[in-house]
Amino acid sequence: MTAPTTAAPPAVRARRRRWRPSLGAPRRILDTTFSGVGLTAAAWFFALSLLPSLLPRAAMVQGIVSGVTVMIGYGLGAGAQAIWRYLGIPSVPGRARRVLVAIFVGLGLWAAVFTGWRQVGWQNEIRTLYGMEPVSPSVWPVIIGVTAALAVLILVVSRSLRLLFRTVFQWLGRRLPRRVALVVGSAVLLALIWSLLTGVLVNGFFTVANNIFAPRDTLIAEDMRRPTEPERSGSPQSLSSWELLGRQGRYFVGGGPSVADLDAASGGGAKEPIRVYAGQRSADSVQGRADLVLAELRRTGAFDRKVLVIATTTGTGFLDQNGTDPLEYLWNGDTAIAGVQYSYLPSWISLLADQDAVRETSRVVFATVHQYWSTLPASSRPKLYLYGLSLGSLGVESILSSINVINEPIDGALMSGPPFVNEMHARLTAGRQPDSPAYLPVYEQGRTVRFTAEQNGLDRGSPDWGPTRLVYLQHASDPIVFFSPSMAFTSPEWLKDGERGPDVSARMGWFPLVTMWQVLLDLPGAGSIPMGYGHLYSATSNLESWVAVTNPPGWTAEKTATLASLLEKRPYKNT
Repeated sequence: MTAPTTAAPPAVRARRRRWRPSLGAPRRILDTTFSGVGLTAAAWFFALSLLPSLLPRAAMVQGIVSGVTVMIGYGLGAGAQAIWRYLGIPSVPGRARRVLVAIFVGLGLWAAVFTGWRQVGWQNEIRTLYGMEPVSPSVWPVIIGVTAALAVLILVVSRSLRLLFRTVFQWLGRRLPRRVALVVGSAVLLALIWSLLTGVLVNGFFTVANNIFAPRDTLIAEDMRRPTEPERSGSPQSLSSWELLGRQGRYFVGGGPSVADLDAASGGGAKEPIRVYAGQRSADSVQGRADLVLAELRRTGAFDRKVLVIATTTGTGFLDQNGTDPLEYLWNGDTAIAGVQYSYLPSWISLLADQDAVRETSRVVFATVHQYWSTLPASSRPKLYLYGLSLGSLGVESILSSINVINEPIDGALMSGPPFVNEMHARLTAGRQPDSPAYLPVYEQGRTVRFTAEQNGLDRGSPDWGPTRLVYLQHASDPIVFFSPSMAFTSPEWLKDGERGPDVSARMGWFPLVTMWQVLLDLPGAGSIPMGYGHLYSATSNLESWVAVTNPPGWTAEKTATLASLLEKRPYKNT
């Protein structure tokens, strides 16, 4: 004889129903009721989020990409369903509706499963191209976990905002006509949210970031070498204090080739390369730091050298050894390089926060040095060049547009990894010759400006290259160069047939909103992949660019190959 079963109390049954997933319109923030159209769209968008973008993605990054993309799809689907119902448009009746729903849901699930199965293989194709270790399906628990957690978080925040809007509408609706209440309530809430996002949160983020990274700038690490050579800032003879140079400034003045290194490469006759620098704490103003750099250049005899480079740093004050060392080898140390720090923030944050700072610093430093340089006899003064990596190239562009350059032209400039905020770079790319690809344009037959990549492209265009030579060094796989907010709704030209670079996956496609978000999340990792891809520019590509820009007398292609082989053997320190 079996024991009689007892029904669960009504309260328990109600709680079970509350947490049982169902389709419909949710009434509470934590309700497990979901939009059917939203879930279908979310499955499709999850599938799209797994497709390749410019760079390989770690499991955590893939989870973030998928989590946000899934909620973009869910939001679009749920919104479309709500608008459909609001407008009173009849839905497909009965059996036909069920068949259509089954087809769309089935296709969405198939797409999610198929792309999930292929995702590891697609990522490994890019990793193989870049010479990276492959990943295994063991990444999936991380991807799924991060995707689910982020999707739930976004859903809760979205429903909370919807509840806020409803509450405000109801409160105003008791005092104002319904339509007026909707307009007034929406305008006030949107203005408050916008102010919060662009004001309080953004300013707070930058303030916190500065407070985090500024103390790091003061640390003197064990691998920093304080120079003893008088040709270096930070030395005992220097006007620029070693302690105030900043972290990247100390690495810069203490690094680079020695006279012995240069002699070994050239066969003898090398000079000690001049490196001068002013940290952000070296003076209280931009003009004060510019004056200090000029004083250092005069003290070290920089204006008696053959080559003088005004280098605009990245956010933290970083000057890439792959951009500076090749020049010193190329000219056997008969060079002077000057840099000034303008921020404590890493490049991916500085790109958003310090555009005005880099423009101001670049123009003031250049004007100060250029004014003195232009008073020297043209026959004996050094050739004057500009250099900038990443956000530093924005500073170079701001100098190239200044009136001083028109009155007393410089001899050339090298801009590596120009970010998407560079207006001159965007204009030149848009005005390229129709037969040149977007990832490596040819502009006006290359008479003044030329573009190159890891595969030397500087010989394209007219054989006549003017006395002032400008070079953009860029990788097709560099998201810092090729990201654009317009990708949200417009396919970029560099993804079209015949325009795609050799280091961009053939499987990468464009999808509204999704591709922009994928490439946006490629930005922080652009400097964490093997050399020669993304935002890491090799010594060889920099050397080839400097050879073209400075055009040293008697230099040959054989010398370039020999020196490139030597430079590639040197350890790279990305500080």
